[in-house]
Amino acid sequence: MKINNTKTEDIDGYIKEYPKDVQLILAKIRDVIKKAAPEAEETIKYSIPTFTLNGNLVHFAAYKNHIGFYPAPSGIKAFKKELSAYKNSKGAVQFPLDKPLPLSLMSKIVKFRVKENIAKSDSKKSKAVKAKIQKKDQIS
Repeated sequence: MKINNTKTEDIDGYIKEYPKDVQLILAKIRDVIKKAAPEAEETIKYSIPTFTLNGNLVHFAAYKNHIGFYPAPSGIKAFKKELSAYKNSKGAVQFPLDKPLPLSLMSKIVKFRVKENIAKSDSKKSKAVKAKIQKKDQIS
């Protein structure tokens, strides 16, 4: 499926490694994610395109017969009913290349993951602040 086996350093390079028809699909997925999570950063992790926002948000990858979409186990669980039409596992779903992509569903999942990551980050920050306050109280 890949045109070459070079190691890519960014999502543009990853997309360029595939035939034109797959490039179009990957570009659509990237656009959907960028619109659903405009604050997220793009990177390559595990040798596949990754979006991060207070930690990993979602990953995606092209394979011979499908697109792998990795929204973490919580993203799969939250949309279990909608994803039941696709082959999926604890943290991944496979969208067949020969069928239309469920772009609106992908967008919903990404937005869910954004809220989840922000909430986790806020929770960690508030715990850190509480710990600092308790430490100051013990010193005083």
